[in-house]
Amino acid sequence: MSHAPGFLAIVNDAKTRVREIDIPGYLEMQAAGTPHILIDTREQSEWAAGHIPSAIHLSKGVIERDIEARIPDHNTTLVLYCGGGFRSALAADNLQKMGYTHCISMDGGWKGWTGRALPVEK
Repeated sequence: MSHAPGFLAIVNDAKTRVREIDIPGYLEMQAAGTPHILIDTREQSEWAAGHIPSAIHLSKGVIERDIEARIPDHNTTLVLYCGGGFRSALAADNLQKMGYTHCISMDGGWKGWTGRALPVEK
């Protein structure tokens, strides 16, 4: 997918402030039992078509509005993913601005996950 220059500019800016993890790094984190909540920030239709097991759904359109009700502890480690790692970086940046201290964006996102034929749920 080709993204507009303005969108890429804000994503690249957010990525200067957001910690990222790639798929192998996330799998290591998961295997080590590191406590975290996995959040799918994609749209409802994307979520319904398939998502990573154990993820919760808080789309980019509502995450800032709903996060505090769903996850009130601002010290919880949050791993966010989207289609490729752009929307999740924007969401992680905003959550950090809201006081969440351990936000991680999954670089590669859903495309990287399914490209490795890892398990999915519907």
